[in-house]
Amino acid sequence: MGIKTALPAAELGLYSLVLSGALAYAGRGLLEASQDGAHRKAFRESVRPGWEYIGRKMDVADFEWVMWFTSFRNVIIFALSGHVLFAKLCTMVAPKLRSWMYAVYGALAVMGTMGPWYLLLLLGHCVGLYVASLLGQPWLCLGLGLASLASFKMDPLISWQSGFVTGTFDLQEVLFHGGSSFTVLRCTSFALESCAHPDRHYSLADLLKYNFYLPFFFFGPIMTFDRFHAQVSQVEPVRREGELWHIRAQAGLSVVAIMAVDIFFHFFYILTIPSDLKFANRLPDSALGTLTVASTTGFAMQMSRRVRALFGAMNFWAIIMYNLVSLNSLKFTELVARRLLLTGFPQTTLSILFVTYCGVQLVKERERTLALEEEQKQDKEKPE
Repeated sequence: MGIKTALPAAELGLYSLVLSGALAYAGRGLLEASQDGAHRKAFRESVRPGWEYIGRKMDVADFEWVMWFTSFRNVIIFALSGHVLFAKLCTMVAPKLRSWMYAVYGALAVMGTMGPWYLLLLLGHCVGLYVASLLGQPWLCLGLGLASLASFKMDPLISWQSGFVTGTFDLQEVLFHGGSSFTVLRCTSFALESCAHPDRHYSLADLLKYNFYLPFFFFGPIMTFDRFHAQVSQVEPVRREGELWHIRAQAGLSVVAIMAVDIFFHFFYILTIPSDLKFANRLPDSALGTLTVASTTGFAMQMSRRVRALFGAMNFWAIIMYNLVSLNSLKFTELVARRLLLTGFPQTTLSILFVTYCGVQLVKERERTLALEEEQKQDKEKPE
């Protein structure tokens, strides 16, 4: 019930106004800082020529973004196009083999990218969690899954496992950690589902079909095994009314988002600024805060939603601080913490927390709308 609790329209309007105003104000300061720092010596390595027709250089400090849209762009388009083409062909010729085609094609793509020994490593993790699922103990499956994830962060296990990748290329480490971690998460989902429903007798083949589904393999999104199995097991794929339009709309939004991020990197040097601590220290608190973001019923239920949003805002900033340590430097994280929590207290601290709270409430409103739409779709599909 909590996610479906509505707030007054006036309150949501206030949240939208506060968030928009705060982002505009902070964005202006960040834009000015990017313009002022464009010619600094510390920026030269990361601010390179970009779209000349807009007269702005581009922040290329995010090497992963640059690689995906330069040397790896054609590889991605080729691999995913092949996935769609062969899936369509298999659906027309041998629909019962469609799920096998997904697994074989995905495994070949992974082997071609990372090498056969890396594929063998992943198969080892799959078999290990599959064997654990046969014992029917959820705690064992979850514990083994967590241990497998930890093995990608602990030496000497991480060094040993990374040695299974053949060749050397710029995105090797990113693809290694992405593919390995998501493999463990998918295998854990399979194992827990198998323990929850022992009567369904899932096989190792079902796990491999799930894990090597190429569009999800390296970076998700994560679809739980029960949902994936239900969809891929359909001999004739069935789309809900309007789903094809929804797919096209999402594809269009993805293209718009990619363009927006690229434009953003031309005007806001959010990844390069943290590398120059002297310059970052001169930023106003609002711009610094924006920079870190690279880096029962009735009234009682409404109050419950407000309280959950407040804790959600604090949790959001806890995640941001963790990501700052991972993606930037410890010194920049210390600078942000000191400015936002100590020297800026209470004005800056409470202001940023309130703006974040407004954003969380708007996200929850979106989740509420989607939940209601999903409920309405399910009601329409129920037999009379």
